[in-house]
Amino acid sequence: MSGQSQMDTPPYYEDKRESLRDIFGAATVTVETDRIVVDGKEYPVLDDVILLLPPNLWPAAVSTRLSPGAEDSACGRAGEDGIAKDIQFTFGEEWQGFPEILPEHEMEFQQYFDLVDSASLANARICDLGCGIGRWSHFLKDRCRELVLLDFSEAIFVARENLRGASNAFFFLGDLRQMPFRDDFADFLFTLGVLHHLPTGALEEVRSLSRRAPTLLVFLYYALDNRPAFWRGLLSAVTAVRLALSWTEGPQFRAALTWALMIGVYLPLIALGHAVRPLGLASKIPLYDFYRGKSLRRIRQDVYDRFFTRIEQRFRKEEILALRDTFREIVVSDDPPYWHFLCRREPIL
Repeated sequence: MSGQSQMDTPPYYEDKRESLRDIFGAATVTVETDRIVVDGKEYPVLDDVILLLPPNLWPAAVSTRLSPGAEDSACGRAGEDGIAKDIQFTFGEEWQGFPEILPEHEMEFQQYFDLVDSASLANARICDLGCGIGRWSHFLKDRCRELVLLDFSEAIFVARENLRGASNAFFFLGDLRQMPFRDDFADFLFTLGVLHHLPTGALEEVRSLSRRAPTLLVFLYYALDNRPAFWRGLLSAVTAVRLALSWTEGPQFRAALTWALMIGVYLPLIALGHAVRPLGLASKIPLYDFYRGKSLRRIRQDVYDRFFTRIEQRFRKEEILALRDTFREIVVSDDPPYWHFLCRREPIL
């Protein structure tokens, strides 16, 4: 594209000012090519992504593009008051390495959204928190009025590419715990496989998100509370391995370990599940229920996700049901992935 044609192209958010004003709960929003201004506060815009994070929390690639020479500690590990930079780095690397929306993602979308009446989303503004590559929003883009996607890693730029054809989408690089948006800015909000990787309590974050939308769909890792006791013993061993591997950051080493774990652990367990399925024992084999029928690439992505993430919280179903102290209704799906659940409260007046 020539320089002249770039100048003639209006900013992506030019026709979305009123929606932005509503999302932020602002009096005024000004849209320019490289920034938006919300009630006098400036937010840079890079490749159609609005940067809500302060510069000291930008991923390394963003800092390099916008602040050449600025130091960035991608290897650092922030405390509870800030972003866990190693988690930001890991998920940025993961989703840049596995950017494709795969055929099996549609089946997984159906599993996660089994509690949701899709017809109710037709005129909704939907928020996808910790969106990664936008794989779930991809299946919602034609079913809703607007999509708000937010991630704290470079994955948000992959999501922008994957939803290039969705004119109703908004993209934010930000921390879901510190969104500068108004209460009830969304009609429906979902966060799948995200909160359990935060350096703060995942259930408290669910409670905190209650003011952001009247209906939430959440997935948190389960504590294997509906599985045989020996599974929990295996989890303890896996956790020790994960904590050791999470310190490694070399891309070639991580890639080699991912292949090794997939070939040496995941595939044999899946094969064992197939072998004992005629005996009705397949569900007793770890990993089999979720990964049977999945492509090698999809399995490899999950291996990376599982073994290079330092923070992992797990919850029992009864702990999730205790969220009734905040929501009028909690519905936990009896089907995998465990546990995904719907939270409903009355709209804020």
